[in-house]
Amino acid sequence: MKQIKVLLIVLLISSIFKGHSQEKIWNETKVEKEKRMAWWVNDRFGMFIHFGLYSLPARHEWVANKEHISSEEYQKYFEEFNPDLYDPSQWAHLAKEAGMRYAVITTKHHEGFTLFDSKLTNYKVTITPYGKDLLKEWVDAFRAEGIKIGFYYSVIDWHHPDYTIDRIHPLRPNNKEDYAVLNKNRDMKKYRKYMHAQVEELLTNYGEVNMLWFDFTFPGEHGKTREDWNSVKLMKMVRKLQPNIIVNERLDLKDYPGGWDFTTPEQFKLSEWPTYKGEQIPWETCQTFSGSWGYHRDEMTWKNERQLLVLLIESVSKGGNLLLNVGPDGRGSIDYRAKEALQKIGHWTKFNNRSIYGCTQAPDKFNVPENTLLTYNSKTNRLYIHLLDYPLQNFTLNGYKGKVKYAQFLHDASEIQFTELHGTWAFGGEGGKDSIKDGAINLSLPVKKPPFEIPVIELILK
Repeated sequence: MKQIKVLLIVLLISSIFKGHSQEKIWNETKVEKEKRMAWWVNDRFGMFIHFGLYSLPARHEWVANKEHISSEEYQKYFEEFNPDLYDPSQWAHLAKEAGMRYAVITTKHHEGFTLFDSKLTNYKVTITPYGKDLLKEWVDAFRAEGIKIGFYYSVIDWHHPDYTIDRIHPLRPNNKEDYAVLNKNRDMKKYRKYMHAQVEELLTNYGEVNMLWFDFTFPGEHGKTREDWNSVKLMKMVRKLQPNIIVNERLDLKDYPGGWDFTTPEQFKLSEWPTYKGEQIPWETCQTFSGSWGYHRDEMTWKNERQLLVLLIESVSKGGNLLLNVGPDGRGSIDYRAKEALQKIGHWTKFNNRSIYGCTQAPDKFNVPENTLLTYNSKTNRLYIHLLDYPLQNFTLNGYKGKVKYAQFLHDASEIQFTELHGTWAFGGEGGKDSIKDGAINLSLPVKKPPFEIPVIELILK
C-alpha cells in the first residue's frame, strides 16, 4: 500500500509539471498566428531607437553598469534632459526614406527612466526640463508616415528602490555574501506590481501597438528568471490588452504556447534559418551601426554601406528581419553618421525593395551562385540574385535551365538576355572557371556595373 501511495504521488507531481510546461498563454491556431504576423513577415526591415538619459553621457547605454554609477550620481542626467531639437516627424521621414516599415523605441531602458508619462513614477520625461510626453509625439509622427509602431520595454530597472540588486546592477557587490545585505529592504513583489502596471499603461494609453519588445531574462547565480517577472501573468495581460500585437521571446516563455512570437539574435549574423523543436521559426536580428545602442560620441567602429546592405539582404535570404538601430543624441538629433548611412540604404531600397518586401529564403532547388545572396517571393514567383561581386559579362547559373521565363535588372527593369546551355561552354560562373555545364543558363551582363553597391537581378520564373 505504501508503494502504491508513493507511485500515486510521483504520478501527480509529474502531471503537475507536465501541465505547467504545456500551459497556454492563450488559444490561437497556426493559421491565426500566421495571419497576425503577416505584416511583419512581409515588411522585413525596421528601425530600432535607443533614446534615454544615457544619451547625455554619450558613452554607451550601459554607462551606469559599466561605471558603477549610483542613482544619486545618475540624477544629473535626469535634471539636464532637454532634447530641444527632437523632431519625431524627421525621424519618421528618415526611416521611411530608408525603406523601413516599422519602428521600435525604448520606452524604458535598464536605467528605469520612462519616455512616457507614467502615472506610477516621477522618473519620467514629463518631469524633466523637456516636460512633454515624448512617446506620444513619437507615436503620432510615425503613424502619420504609415510606419507601424513597437515599444521596447526593459523589465530590468536600475533606479527602482525595490528592484533587487543582481549581477548586472550598477551597485553589484564584489563579494557574493554582500547581495543579501544590499537587498535586505528591496522587494521584487512590489517591483513586479509596478512593472506590470507600466506595461499596462503602454498598452492602454497609446492606441494600437503593433509590437512589444521586452528585454531581458538572465538566469543563473544572482540573475533573474521568468519567475522574477511573473512572465506568464505579464504575457497573459499583454495578449488580453492587445490581441494583435507581436512579442519577442525575452520573457523566457518559449515552452508556453502563445508566450512568444519571434526570436531575436543580437549583433551577429545567423548561418541558417533558426529552428525550435525542429521547425523554422520567425526571427529578427537587431543590429547597430557601430558598437553601441545608445548615442556614443567617441565610438568609431561604424559599418559601411556594403556591410549594412548585406545585413539586410542576408537576413531576408534566411527568412528573417533586420531591426537596425539609431541612437539619438542628447538634443534629440540622430547622429549625422547614421543619417548618411540611412540615406545610402534608402537609395538602394528605393530601386531594389522588391527583393526585400514579401521575400524569404529561396527554395532549395535553386543553386546559390558564388558571391551572391538569393531571396524569393512566392506570391509573384520571382527570384532575386544579389551580386556581392559583379561578374564580367557572362554569368552562368547552374541548374536554372528551363526555370526562367525572363531576366532583368531590378533597379531599372532593363532586360538581361540569356541563353540555355546544351553541353556547351559555360563562361565564368561558379568558381570563375570555364567548364561544360548541363542544365545551366548564361546571362549576358553589361561590362559596367550598375550604379548600386549591390546590384540585383530579377528572374521571372516559369
